[in-house]
Amino acid sequence: MARSTRVLALLGLLGGGLHLDAEAQASQRPPDAAAHHELVLERFTLEGGTVLPQAKLVYGTYGRLSPARDNAILLPSHYMADHHGYDWLIGPGRALDTARVFLVMTELFGNGHSSSPSNTPEPFHGPRFPIVTIRDNVAAVHRLLVDELKIAHLKAIIGFSMGAQQAFQWAVSYPDFADRIVATSGTAKSYPHGFVRLEGQIAALTADSAFLNGEYTEQPRKGMEAFAVVWTAWLFSQEWWRRGLWRELAPSATSFEQVMDNFRKNFIPGADANNLILQIRTWEKHDVGTTPGFGGDVEKALRSIRVPVLYMPSETDLYFPLEDARYESRFIPHVSLVPIPSLWGHPAGAGLAPADLAFLNQRIAAFLR
Repeated sequence: MARSTRVLALLGLLGGGLHLDAEAQASQRPPDAAAHHELVLERFTLEGGTVLPQAKLVYGTYGRLSPARDNAILLPSHYMADHHGYDWLIGPGRALDTARVFLVMTELFGNGHSSSPSNTPEPFHGPRFPIVTIRDNVAAVHRLLVDELKIAHLKAIIGFSMGAQQAFQWAVSYPDFADRIVATSGTAKSYPHGFVRLEGQIAALTADSAFLNGEYTEQPRKGMEAFAVVWTAWLFSQEWWRRGLWRELAPSATSFEQVMDNFRKNFIPGADANNLILQIRTWEKHDVGTTPGFGGDVEKALRSIRVPVLYMPSETDLYFPLEDARYESRFIPHVSLVPIPSLWGHPAGAGLAPADLAFLNQRIAAFLR
């Protein structure tokens, strides 16, 4: 299968596991390149109390900010993604036309570009990098918007997966900052079953003797491959695998075994093991109920959301099950629960299949109007 850098841009969690053919790549690509930026936050205090002397926040922008600064939409990144993770939503005829809106796409701490275990000097290098929460990421982006970009209000916040976690946290922490919230394939809290899944992936990675408690000098290859296999088992639905729908992603693949080998060996090319673990810890700890003032009560936190929410779980997501979304939607005052009718599991929320891409763009565009 031909290698493609577009896969990581399309879907950070999928990494290099399967590669889109040229036509599929072109269908996902927006017409204009994003502008790349970095912001350094001096003495940034994390929720756990650790102070990072310099916290780097990487982000990208599309379009132009209006003179009134009132046309901005935030798209926070998902697991190990960069600021190209929402290209599938951008362009003429799609939900986000940069002729009309200004897009800010931020990168989570721990992705290897923003401050991460791999790029932070001592005393916080590698396994000594502190745990970062979704609220820490939201607080950093709030500073970016308000202090750096002088944006006091957003038209919308749109998030997929860990981006959806951030979108829900924005709605609770800053209830009047955005007019609308869109969350696809992600919940407002990480529930125990998801925690167990994530711990299984960490266990697979760290069982490699080359991991050396995070003090490795070379990436623990066998552990990374084991991590990738465990991750892949949960990525798509069981029906997706039974029907052989992987052929639609990798039409040049000749066998199931070839697909599995590619997932195993090419999962998120260039990823760092400590970065993978750090972002999993961020994922695990997410809970809007632990926002100050809510006493750990997720239902109370969800009831506090003031703005309209378009909640789009995938019907076959094994990461964030549909029933979790149905449970949470009972407490959100102005919610539209619109499940994505797909066999593509978690990636349905990022429009990986053409039908899902069309469904998401249509529903999100209508909601924003």
